Amino acid sequence: MASTKRQEGLLQFLQQSPTPFHAVANMATMLDAAGFQPLDSSNSWNLEKNARYYVTRNDSAVIAFKTGAGNLPDAGFRIAGAHTDSPCLKIKPHADVSSQSYAQLGVEVYGGALLHPWFDRDLSIAGRVNYQNADGGVASVLVDLKDPVGFIPSLAIHLDRTANEGRLINKQKELPPILLQLDEDEKFNFEDYLLEHLQKERDCLDAKAVLSHELLLYDTQPPAIVGLRKQFICSARLDNLLSCYIALHSLIESGDESASILVCNDHEEVGSVSASGAEGPFLKSVLQRMLESDDQAEGSSAASFDRAIQNSVLLSVDNAHGVHPNFSDVHDKAHSPKLNAGPVIKINANQRYASNSESVALLKSICNRLDIRHQSFVMRSDMACGSTIGPITSALLGISTADIGIASFAMHSIRESAGTADVESMAALIQAFFER
Repeated sequence: MASTKRQEGLLQFLQQSPTPFHAVANMATMLDAAGFQPLDSSNSWNLEKNARYYVTRNDSAVIAFKTGAGNLPDAGFRIAGAHTDSPCLKIKPHADVSSQSYAQLGVEVYGGALLHPWFDRDLSIAGRVNYQNADGGVASVLVDLKDPVGFIPSLAIHLDRTANEGRLINKQKELPPILLQLDEDEKFNFEDYLLEHLQKERDCLDAKAVLSHELLLYDTQPPAIVGLRKQFICSARLDNLLSCYIALHSLIESGDESASILVCNDHEEVGSVSASGAEGPFLKSVLQRMLESDDQAEGSSAASFDRAIQNSVLLSVDNAHGVHPNFSDVHDKAHSPKLNAGPVIKINANQRYASNSESVALLKSICNRLDIRHQSFVMRSDMACGSTIGPITSALLGISTADIGIASFAMHSIRESAGTADVESMAALIQAFFER
């Protein structure tokens, strides 16, 4: 099975987006090429009908939208939501650690990471660095070392005979990666290294001091299409850059008649409570400003907003748990999605997912019209269920919402897997949703 242009583009996007900052920068480049005009939230907006725009927040969240041709309170919005962050190891502010003549880095666990796969990987560092320049001003730059610069070695089984019997990981003690072996009396300062990197590799010759940073470790193994029949995509950060990329291209390729919006929030993996997260004001403020620019809207702004929301639908697009052939008993037998068997509609009685019968019916009607196979996922009744930006956004806006995603393996691992055919079917579904 030959890979498609969309799948090859996805692999490139995943490779070039080791952090939310890089993902948003790459999405902005794609939006620029597709004729979307960048906006600044600190300035006034003069939006036109049948136009394309985007705006970022904190360099780690983005909203891209088409204003459409209709009256917004009557036509409403078609919104697809995803998130840019993934569970990982984040470097601490004062990162220098040394033991037994090895220079290491102190790290925090970001989100619900599956930790065992982080051992014995070739790791690099990427993120955002804020620095002071020669004039005393503050600037920021994205960095990506790209080369493998560290690793977290496992303890040999000869020294831990119970390693294969469910050993727990001490996050403080066992996760600091090794960067280099020091000579006798040699000292290593991570911020000095960063400053030198900025000056030499990033052409920030005016950088005088590193003030702060948000840097993440990541696996340098590139994404790949794998399997004897090339049926699977394996990569880091499929949760949830896979959804970001698919929804972005569906937005770009859809028609311009409807008011269509893509929101990619940050910080979903840690609860969404931030200025760039789903529980923040980012999406609502953009929707309000779209309505303020709609010269066809009538009545008070609050009434127009409520009317628009009641005529709107949100797709919360986030990966689903595919049934694992070695662990099929952790799934409800009647709700066990398979890879390459179509988009997965996610449902939870306790509102961990926001799907309801009406939003599910809408999705199924689109799938039936396009002859797209679809599946359902419900967590086993004796297991806790994860969540998405769907319930948060639905509660904040009062918008009808459906949670949907591509079935995947190893969610929250350093390397996850999904089906190649599902990339195509999900793209078709989201594009049809935007054009509905």
